Amino acid sequence: MSRAGARGASGSSASSGVLAVPGVPADGHGADAAPLPASDQGPAAPPPAGDQGAGLAAPPAAGAPARGPRPRSGRAGAWAELLRLPALFTVPGDALAGAAAAGVRPGRRTLLAIGSSLCLYEAGMALNDWADRAEDAAERPHRPIPSGRIRPAAALAAACGLTGAGLALAAAAGRPALAVAAPLAGAVWAYDLVLKHTPAGPAAMAAARGLDLLMGAAATSGGTRAALPSAALLGSHTLAVTAVSRRETTGGSVLAPSAALATTGVLTRLVAGHRRTRLPAGRWAAAAPGLSGSKRAAGAPEVGDVLTAALGAAYAATAARPYFHATLNPSPPLTQRAVGGGIRATVPLQAALAARAGAPATSLLIAALAPAGRMFARRAAMRKVSIT
Repeated sequence: MSRAGARGASGSSASSGVLAVPGVPADGHGADAAPLPASDQGPAAPPPAGDQGAGLAAPPAAGAPARGPRPRSGRAGAWAELLRLPALFTVPGDALAGAAAAGVRPGRRTLLAIGSSLCLYEAGMALNDWADRAEDAAERPHRPIPSGRIRPAAALAAACGLTGAGLALAAAAGRPALAVAAPLAGAVWAYDLVLKHTPAGPAAMAAARGLDLLMGAAATSGGTRAALPSAALLGSHTLAVTAVSRRETTGGSVLAPSAALATTGVLTRLVAGHRRTRLPAGRWAAAAPGLSGSKRAAGAPEVGDVLTAALGAAYAATAARPYFHATLNPSPPLTQRAVGGGIRATVPLQAALAARAGAPATSLLIAALAPAGRMFARRAAMRKVSIT
């Protein structure tokens, strides 16, 4: 989706996505000290002839048995890089947090909304690189399109096909979901093609991520009003990440990471400091104090408060440290790491929003996406795939 946010957020490289996001470390999930893509580490020796594609093994040493090229792996690796597959783990939490905010247990329609979100997110990724192909040829020639591993027409066709699939899945989830998915798709395309390099770019990315959360609420409950506060908080986070990402290739901006650091503090306070005690429908029997069933409900907020605070702290720890480093030294590498930290922080924020809404099981499910994403990113085939 809007790579909302992630490349959930970026100027030339920020893909439209639901974080985001908008887009950092080569594996996209490592610690702040994680290595940057080879192209961002300075010039390197040219690869041996015949080893230009991603995923191709280096030439064997003298005396070692020769191995032929693996064009299929190289092509699959190029598409994985274009679509930023490790970043997909930041997407399902939008719809799940939206369902939690609406006070409804996730169901089949929520799954359809998640599928729609994934398609629209990946559409934004492909469209972003298609729109930035000339700029990437100068600044990031290693990327799939400027390196010649994926044709521009194929990337554009993928963006169109994924957008259609996303809208079809939203329609299957019901008219309320489609009513949100349509402007979401419009925000993705508007960001990548028109707004990315304008002052309205960060706001467009934030709107896309917020709409993605609202689509989960609309698909699950048929309405979006109850989820508006959660969408505003998630959108504010995406706005901060996107603003930082606009300088990820040039660096030099102290204002953006310092503002993002302040935003992280405010959001942490808002999420962890105010928890609704409304009981989601279908989670357990709604009961007022003193009525039958109230004993179980009365104990839930205490557990939920602890969980919300813990997830809020995880969100702050994930985002604040790289923002602080980029504030002290706004170099391109540290700015890119700040963007990566902001993107990774999306998952604990989504989980904290679900816990705040009184859905601890859903929040834990969302939180589990973070380690799952790190494990996926560490797979050999994914190590060269950046999330930005």
